[in-house]
Amino acid sequence: MGLSIVQKIIKSHLVEGEMKPGEAVGIKIDQTLTQDATGTMAYLEFEAMNIPEIKTELSVSYVDHNTSQMGFENADDHKYLQTIAEKFGIRYSKAGNGICHQVHLERFGLPGKTLLGSDSHTPTGGGIGMLSIGAGGLDVACAQAGLPFYITFPKVLKVDLSGKLNPWVTAKDVILYILKLLSTKGNVGWVVEFGGDGVKTLTVPERATITNMGAELGVTTSIFPSDEITRSFLKAQDRESGWVELRADANAEYDRRINIDLGTLEPRFATPHSPGNVCLVKELVGTKVDQVCIGSCTNASYKDLMTVASMVKGKKLPAHVSLAVAPGSKQVFKMLADNGALLALINFGARIMESACGFCIGNGQAPCTDAISIRTNNRNFKGRSGTVSANVYLASPETAAACAITGVITDPRELGTPPEIEIPDDFPIDDSMVFFDKNETVKIYRGPNIGDPPQSEPLTKDLVGEIALKVEDKITTDHIMPAGIRLKYRSNIPKYSEFVFEPVDPTFPDRCLKNKQKNRSNFIVAGLSYGQGSSREHAAICPAYLGVKGIIAKSIERIHWANLVNFGIIPMMFVDENDFDKIEQSDELSMKDITQAVKYKKTFVIKNVTKNYDFKVKLELNKREREIILVGGVLNYISNPE
Repeated sequence: MGLSIVQKIIKSHLVEGEMKPGEAVGIKIDQTLTQDATGTMAYLEFEAMNIPEIKTELSVSYVDHNTSQMGFENADDHKYLQTIAEKFGIRYSKAGNGICHQVHLERFGLPGKTLLGSDSHTPTGGGIGMLSIGAGGLDVACAQAGLPFYITFPKVLKVDLSGKLNPWVTAKDVILYILKLLSTKGNVGWVVEFGGDGVKTLTVPERATITNMGAELGVTTSIFPSDEITRSFLKAQDRESGWVELRADANAEYDRRINIDLGTLEPRFATPHSPGNVCLVKELVGTKVDQVCIGSCTNASYKDLMTVASMVKGKKLPAHVSLAVAPGSKQVFKMLADNGALLALINFGARIMESACGFCIGNGQAPCTDAISIRTNNRNFKGRSGTVSANVYLASPETAAACAITGVITDPRELGTPPEIEIPDDFPIDDSMVFFDKNETVKIYRGPNIGDPPQSEPLTKDLVGEIALKVEDKITTDHIMPAGIRLKYRSNIPKYSEFVFEPVDPTFPDRCLKNKQKNRSNFIVAGLSYGQGSSREHAAICPAYLGVKGIIAKSIERIHWANLVNFGIIPMMFVDENDFDKIEQSDELSMKDITQAVKYKKTFVIKNVTKNYDFKVKLELNKREREIILVGGVLNYISNPE
């Protein structure tokens, strides 16, 4: 039997385990990336391991999230990150150089390599033929220390693309179609691999748009072949020497296959408040628009923004619309400035943002109350924009620009012939904002907002406590740990923990701390797809700090599951989902001999003391995960592997 692209890369990087679906495997990681919102804690964790230097081929620390710097906290974090990079031999991409995924695609990503990033949209690298996986910061720190990264050997979905996209239909519309088809839940343990003749019609940035938003499916990652189009992209970035051809064997077998004729697709929206709520743009035509934001790691490439600039040239922005445009990298920014496209955007009425995540993560450009905001982001969770009552629609740059031009939701196909954008053979190379000056004697800077990773204790024999919170389906890590104005506290766990579940129940932290002080455990009960969205490990660290010992859910998403284990929180799933309806918040639970269950059992009986009945949960943990939970988390496990 032949191998898929995914299987080939895993096989060449396999360190532990067998390549069988459902089995735990450890793979060697070639490259890592971090961003400043998750990176500070990742490097604090790396420091705690007492490793003198990184063991990866290449690691890059990007500053692209906390760039508003309202107060000293963000600037202190950046100085810490720069000194850490200098001490341990990590490349440091300074604020202003661009969004991590865009820059990594342009300057560092290589086909056939493995990339682990402390950001859920790391699968962007799949557009260049990398096995690129998002993870919590502690997993990235372990990879930098030379330890394997552990995943469940995935099932592989083959998406065969045929035909060619029609005018005004884009890569964004492809992934929105797939999200409609597969939804944002139920895809844990899968990888999406693209193939077919239609692949040849897509550029690397277009492929990267698709793999970037593949993260919203909940899959481990997505990947395209490495072909002559990949080679041309690398050549334009003066990196052709790193190109290798990568394709599936002709007789490769897949766990599932679907076919998509690109020529049948139409412009689409993801409507509020999920990337999976997808409809055709033409169904909403005429709705008044208040704001348009074009950028993010999904859609801020040279072609994306040149298309927008060409569409708006010579026109004027309607008075009631606010338009923000953020180039994905300094390289793109410079090209737009040099060729006059930036002036066209400014003359139209656009507000030019820095090359950073910005509005995508709720860091600025919050829309007005009850606004309709059209964005090229990858997520539109309720309140993520900074305005709880706003309705955010996700769309391609072409559709977003059409809405900005007319002031109402507009199908771009109504605007005539789309502009033709010529992609240059060579891109301007300037890595002067990426610093690589290893100096083992440098003093690491620590501002007053920077703490240490929290200490955790081994799992106790019995757990008794209350259900501190009960939530429904699709609780995201934004719900658990809000970003936006709270981002600056990521380096200060006691402070950041004050905001756990702030959008859901602001009283949650105080109630948990009171239980913790009484030596009582806290538990969270959840519905389907608990922990969707961002890779932010703080959604596990901070609850652990508050004394949360277990999550009982209908299902838990991959990255969040790993983060829970990493910080000693037990992930459990209902055997009978009907038990979810019987449980109420504040019910007291008793878990007798939980250590023995975590050691050996696949199911466990929990007693609901308040209602006087028992219910079963599944402990779908591999041997390594069980050992980690028993000792209280990965840092304890590394320090005392026996």
